[in-house]
Amino acid sequence: MSEPVQPFDRRMLEALVCPHTHAVLSYDAERQELVSRAAHLAYPIRNGIPVMLVDEARPLD
Repeated sequence: MSEPVQPFDRRMLEALVCPHTHAVLSYDAERQELVSRAAHLAYPIRNGIPVMLVDEARPLD
């Protein structure tokens, strides 16, 4: 049985930028990630909290 997904507060997008490029992020609700197209990285959101560490980011194809 999986844990319920905590909702991400979209208002955080106004304050968060990519820590690698300082570019704007987009929210992928299906994957629960914040996407930096400039850095080609996707930062995970765990329990409603964005993990803004480059080491934790997933490279985009």
